[in-house]
Amino acid sequence: MQTQNLSPMMQQYMAIKEKCKDKILFYRLGDFYEMFFDDALTASRELELTLTGRDCGLEERAPMCGVPYHSCEAYIARLIEKGYNVAICEQMEDPKAAKGLVKRDVIRVVTPGTILETNMLEEGKNNFIASLYAGKGGYGCAFADISTGEVRACQVEGDVQCLKSELGRFSPSEVLLGGELAGGGSLEDGLRAFLKERLGCVVSGFDFSSVSKQECAEVLPAQFGAQNLELLSLADKPQLQIALCALLRYLGETQQRGLECLNTLDLYSGEDYMNLDLTACRNLELIRTLRAGEKRGSLLWVLDHTHTAMGKRLLRQWVEKPLLSPTRISKRLNAVGELYDNTMLLGECEEALSDVFDLERLMSRIVYGNASPRELKSLEYTARRLPQLRGLLGECRAQYLRDIYRDLDTLDDVADLVGRAVSDEPPIALKDGGVIKAGFDQNLDELRSLVSGAKGFIAGIESGERERTGIKNLKIGYNRVFGYYIEVTKSYLELVPETYIRKQTLANCERYITDELKELENKIFTATEQIERVEQELYQRVRGEVCKNLSRIQRSAGLVARLDVFCSFARVSLSGGYCRPQVDLSGTIEIKEGRHPVVELMVKSTPFVSNDVYLDMNQNRIAIITGPNMAGKSTYMRMTALIVLMAQIGCFVPARSANLSIVDGIYTRVGASDDLTTGQSTFMVEMSEVAEILKSATKNSLIILDEIGRGTSTFDGMSIARAVVEYIADKRRLGAKTMFATHYHELTALEEDLEGVKNYNIAVKRQGENVIFLRRIVPGGADDSYGIYVSKLAGIPDPVIQRAGVILRSLEAGDAPSSHKRKRPAEPEADQIVIRQSDDSEIVRRLREIDLNNLTPLAAMNVLGELKNLI
Repeated sequence: MQTQNLSPMMQQYMAIKEKCKDKILFYRLGDFYEMFFDDALTASRELELTLTGRDCGLEERAPMCGVPYHSCEAYIARLIEKGYNVAICEQMEDPKAAKGLVKRDVIRVVTPGTILETNMLEEGKNNFIASLYAGKGGYGCAFADISTGEVRACQVEGDVQCLKSELGRFSPSEVLLGGELAGGGSLEDGLRAFLKERLGCVVSGFDFSSVSKQECAEVLPAQFGAQNLELLSLADKPQLQIALCALLRYLGETQQRGLECLNTLDLYSGEDYMNLDLTACRNLELIRTLRAGEKRGSLLWVLDHTHTAMGKRLLRQWVEKPLLSPTRISKRLNAVGELYDNTMLLGECEEALSDVFDLERLMSRIVYGNASPRELKSLEYTARRLPQLRGLLGECRAQYLRDIYRDLDTLDDVADLVGRAVSDEPPIALKDGGVIKAGFDQNLDELRSLVSGAKGFIAGIESGERERTGIKNLKIGYNRVFGYYIEVTKSYLELVPETYIRKQTLANCERYITDELKELENKIFTATEQIERVEQELYQRVRGEVCKNLSRIQRSAGLVARLDVFCSFARVSLSGGYCRPQVDLSGTIEIKEGRHPVVELMVKSTPFVSNDVYLDMNQNRIAIITGPNMAGKSTYMRMTALIVLMAQIGCFVPARSANLSIVDGIYTRVGASDDLTTGQSTFMVEMSEVAEILKSATKNSLIILDEIGRGTSTFDGMSIARAVVEYIADKRRLGAKTMFATHYHELTALEEDLEGVKNYNIAVKRQGENVIFLRRIVPGGADDSYGIYVSKLAGIPDPVIQRAGVILRSLEAGDAPSSHKRKRPAEPEADQIVIRQSDDSEIVRRLREIDLNNLTPLAAMNVLGELKNLI
């Protein structure tokens, strides 16, 4: 496009657009953000906006569409969700004071990982942006949430699978790739596929090669403090330094301000937390359910009794990062235990927490300059609650509660400042006026008095002029053209003083102005403009004073969030009848009357049957669990894993008692399906997961395996399953505590062949041809899979069930089953299966015969799932 022919404004637009070619430019014009040319075509399509045009100096008008600036967040959110980035171009000077074209520039670029707007963020989830740099010796990983001010970093030593596990902990929405990860090839392609398909995040471009060691040496100490970095020992982590520095520069380029929020670096090691990869998180349904992908029905749903957004985010972090230190776990349990034992204290803390706003995201918006007056006022409301919250913990004995009492800054001075400065009910926007409270600034009060008293002044002048001139119907009016004027009818024109200046002649009157009137008019107009300017100056001054207390407020927010999670754990433990676990390094997992925390809440039609668990490092390392489908094998194994995980995040557990040894990782292979995105079959997915488990697990891990080998032929599957058990059982190779559910009854012979293997099964009670699953785990192997009984329970027609019984007896006798087609016995016509759309079909008849009173919802789901696998 020949820009020299464009109008001056369009030339300015094109110059700014040149700097952000790959972004949709929101160009501020008055009260609207306008988009032009290709951006307008894209935005009108994606946002369903009316496409118009604007003269631009060319023969054809420029395509144009726009959105109101005060409601732009909703439109930006939709564009971000659709995969676009948005550049915000603002007017950099007051249009009234500008000479010629108003100066404009991009003040911020909104990307998936740099969202600050509250309505675009999930309250209980962090929005991380990640920076990954691969070099010799490992991967540098840096994560930041600019909406809360959190910065975390670690250096991953290991293969790309370890890197994926670390990414799974944070689930970033945007990622920068550098070093060997940005050089092309299978490593980058595989990681990009993982980021897009498994995490659903965007990979943004950034030139890591421009980040030098010198820049790292200057930028990082300036951002986080030289003394802090020395304590964190970053000197031997060059990859991490580059990842951090690149992330800060990217945020500086896109946000241009507000990086002071990122003032504390949490440098952690992967050895501090349990290894939980995405497969384990998904199979155990820690954050969301497998089928519906929602929070309800997950472990997080059970545990979340928090009252603050900060607490919700911290709880999720703890669930995804269980601790490995018995000391830290015990300190958390002590805090939960004290609240558990003192229900009055717990209730008072919960009541105080219910009035606390999201301090972390609130402060980020204040620092970035995006906070509305109401948001600034909510900071005061929250600060007013902190003294009460702190006072409640004065008599506590648990160290973590004592730490909160000691370190919680009640922010009295901040609350006092905002309380004196901001109106009790401020408007949403600063431009609406009335933000600053009366009495805060004398100059502002005088200006307001002048404006509010204008009517009185005008009335006084009008009365005085009538008396002085003798014009009885003299009146003072106002219009936007002349301002204030004196109106005199023609019958009194001879009484008009010479000091009056004629401004307008009408049919039956004349309009005049006086020096006194113009002086008052100027004062009123000037005062109105001054009020707006002074209010903005005072508001920015108050905001600046609040920003000086950023570190104090962030620290208090973190302590409030921690207390909120402790209260949440105590509340769920009380309502669920949980017990305090004993956590150590003994290598033993012993659970008495354990219950699945989610299932017992979701399935209320039948009481949950509790079970015991015992695993150790010697004779009880591997539990082989046999029994029919839908009897509870998977629930039992998941229950064990969740109880261990709950203990290691510092929560009480659903059991009568629990003595639990620390596990360094939970690895699961539970269920599988075809991975269409990579062209992998069910069996390939299953074997890939098993291979990763055998490579990553250690002797201190807990492994959950469900139905290994069922995706291939019987003999192949059984051979693979046995080989996997033998490998895990071998202490020289692995020797990890393992729960292995299988339908291969032949594997029960391993109890005699391998040390540390024990058989268990689900107790079953027969009543004639009917079967009742007792859901009780007992020693020994199962004597039957009861597949035919499950099929009958699911409503399979009687002829199919009868024929299956004949075939089963033939197979058990060692005979090949006869062809049902060639040797079909004569059967009554009524017994034939006729599938048709009629009310008297066999399928409809069988459905009517199902006893719904004895078929629970969970049992029905399990039956249908098993039937699908059998088919």
